Amino acid sequence: MSFKDIYGHEKQISVLQTAAARNRVPHAYLFYGTEGVGKRMVAEVFSKAVNCRDNTTDSCDVCPSCVKIDRGNHPDVVMIRADGQFIKIKEIRELQEQMKFRPLEGRKRFFIIDDADRMNIVSANALLKTLEEPSASNILILITARPHQLPMTILSRCQHVRFNPLQRETIAAYLQKKESLDAQASFLISLSSGGSIGKALTLHDDSYLTTKNDVFAMMSQIRMNDSLMVLSVSNAFGQERKEIMERLGILMAGYRDALVYKETGEVDRVINQDHIDVIRSVAENVAGCDILNSIRAVDRAFHALSQNANKQLTLETMVFKLSRYGV
Repeated sequence: MSFKDIYGHEKQISVLQTAAARNRVPHAYLFYGTEGVGKRMVAEVFSKAVNCRDNTTDSCDVCPSCVKIDRGNHPDVVMIRADGQFIKIKEIRELQEQMKFRPLEGRKRFFIIDDADRMNIVSANALLKTLEEPSASNILILITARPHQLPMTILSRCQHVRFNPLQRETIAAYLQKKESLDAQASFLISLSSGGSIGKALTLHDDSYLTTKNDVFAMMSQIRMNDSLMVLSVSNAFGQERKEIMERLGILMAGYRDALVYKETGEVDRVINQDHIDVIRSVAENVAGCDILNSIRAVDRAFHALSQNANKQLTLETMVFKLSRYGV
């Protein structure tokens, strides 16, 4: 993959290519933005472009350097990830040891630190020393969706490159060309992707659309205000925590859409446009304050389950509340 194969991020790529063309690449970058928007992919392609044997501002994908980076066995492109919960001091010390020597094959040695916010305090302090004493032949790229969790001393020593969520049209075009989806499916998935190709790819299967249909059917059932139906709905969320959390996320988005539609009356602002009938019905028949209360009820259930609360009790409590609000 080369820069020309990446969807979106034209401004960010232009900044990187300009730095490479002028041979003025900073010793440290911070790539930050929403999960799954392509930060790591851009970092990897940047390492290819700088080290490409064709000596251009993009990778050729065929020279020995590009091929090795694609295969993950280039000695001068090092990916650092968390070992368990944290990126540990051992990883940073190995990085520092390698930086004492010139690159083995490439023009520059790249250290790409994925989820850099997962460095523990000892690791972060060790990395800070490296950032304070940069080496001309080494480039660090810190990748994170949570830059606020990194120390200011590290943030201040990196050149920041922000990656914004992608446009829906960009994601839909990617899904049509790369995943061979039809226009309708690509459009629907792009609406729920949050601007992230990574998330769009996880939604790209029949099971997600089926789950989504089931959740919106639940919204209609809850509004029937029948106690037996309420218990049936709470059981329909499933048993596996991951499955339940996914359904709660879809439910939250449905209520968000209902509130937005109630306030604006604009279908274009609705994420789940394929279920506009349910959303319009809720918006027209339920007070705005009760839709907001429903959003809060789902949010509380989501956070309770993320902290290992009792699944059945949490869901039953949530659904009874939603029924009471008339949603």
